[in-house]
Amino acid sequence: MDFRQKISSFLGFLFVSQIGHGQRTPTISFVTPNISTTRSSTIDMDCSILYGTEYPVLWMKIGADKRPIPLSSGSSLIIRDNRFALRYDTASATFTLQLKDVQRSDEGRYECQIIVGINNKVTKDLYLRVQEPPVINDNSTRSVVVNEFDSATLECTAKGSPSPRIEWRRADNAILPTGGIIYRGDKLKIHSVKKEDRGTYFCVADNNVGKAAKRAIALEVEFAPHFVDEKANQVVQQAIGFGVGLICSVEAFPPATITWIHKDIQKSDNEENLSIYRGPGNDGLTLSNLRVGKLTPDDLGEYRCKAGNKLGQAETVFTIEDTWQPNCEQDCVYDYSSGSNKMEVVGGLMVIIVVTLLSL
Repeated sequence: MDFRQKISSFLGFLFVSQIGHGQRTPTISFVTPNISTTRSSTIDMDCSILYGTEYPVLWMKIGADKRPIPLSSGSSLIIRDNRFALRYDTASATFTLQLKDVQRSDEGRYECQIIVGINNKVTKDLYLRVQEPPVINDNSTRSVVVNEFDSATLECTAKGSPSPRIEWRRADNAILPTGGIIYRGDKLKIHSVKKEDRGTYFCVADNNVGKAAKRAIALEVEFAPHFVDEKANQVVQQAIGFGVGLICSVEAFPPATITWIHKDIQKSDNEENLSIYRGPGNDGLTLSNLRVGKLTPDDLGEYRCKAGNKLGQAETVFTIEDTWQPNCEQDCVYDYSSGSNKMEVVGGLMVIIVVTLLSL
């Protein structure tokens, strides 16, 4: 005997056992309207009847496959689930089905039935919708690394009830590559990624139930080195004996490796009278500062700043030229001996300050 036959036999038994003499046709005067609630809540579903005292009254859950599941008959529970309880109020002829600790699986259609005959019943139903706050799915994008000018797709999906809507934003509400500060949809596609598009993107899932869910997604754009603030004529003039510095500023990702070449020789920080400072910078910017402590004729000429990463190489040229007047934007203090005397230039004029070291 299949499930439907068992239900029919069960209803037939209830009908035969409880129906004696003819009665006025029973009706259902009230059923609780559709219910929207959240998980773990408690709900009451009421069914009030007229002229149905002698008839079987049942609560059924209609499953997704449309198969009825008996929950109660008359004032007694059928289902063995301690989350359910049944109350019957004789004054109003109301059967109240209570459900505690509501779960997502409880969502569905609930039907109050009066069994008038074996093939005749009076029914009214309600729909229980269980709302859940959004949760972003684990398979959503967490980070993307892409070459400049390639396409990139950021994906974000979420579960919840009702189904969450997905919005995209950038950190600090910066303009999205698609235009505007908000994009709606599960996929954010950038057809030609520019280095300016790199940074943090936020997927926000919201369905007006509880708190919106948010995930930060890092978009890293790899690009070959290029120089920041590069000038066509990068000539630095300084008088012999004074200090001079060159600054090479490179933007690249992965960060660039920088080397300095002078007269076909790679310069080193270990050389006397020379220092090279390499700063990591930020957001793909790398700085390298080459400084000559006291300029000599051998230090004059072209200095090539070479920057490279796995995507390419770039080079820019600085030239140090000799001049009679010290360049005070670079250095105005000249040590012309072992350190016992010092000459300082102020406003282009040389003022000799003699410091005599006396030894006792």
